[in-house]
Amino acid sequence: MSHAEPTPDPLILTLAFDEPTFARFDGLRRRHFPEALNHIPAHATLFHHLPGLHEPGVRETIASLVRTQAPPEVAVTGLRFIGRGVVYTLESEALSGFRTRLAQAFSAHLTAQDRQGWRPHVTVQNKAKPEVARALHAALAQDFMPFRFVAPGLRLWRYLGGPWDERARFAFGENS
Repeated sequence: MSHAEPTPDPLILTLAFDEPTFARFDGLRRRHFPEALNHIPAHATLFHHLPGLHEPGVRETIASLVRTQAPPEVAVTGLRFIGRGVVYTLESEALSGFRTRLAQAFSAHLTAQDRQGWRPHVTVQNKAKPEVARALHAALAQDFMPFRFVAPGLRLWRYLGGPWDERARFAFGENS
């Protein structure tokens, strides 16, 4: 029987929203995500699994790169039905380019999920019955108007098997 040291839980990197955008997305998530499963606030994930064992280095890498990036403008371009939920789709060339630089910095540690094509989105419903998700998608799509926001920074979380623990916040362009 092995008594190896447990590996620290992985780190998750998400986009921070300005207050009105966060209030809008989180309000929708609180209303439509199954309550028993909704352990985290509305978010857009950049990376699902960075190495928790290397948290100081992960923080240092993110901090050094985020300082060189002006706050990116992000377009909320539409809604997507995902079978058992609904997501808002996001587009931003500046943010995608920044994520590519981060992916290069973390390339030795990325999981298959984080290596595949990145499709930024905010999930406001998941793990719902398909008919409930389809109805929500139809209702939200009826009144949807594209909008834009400027992302102020990033948030780093430790995954705790359901809930997340916020570990750090990083502001874009602090030294740009």
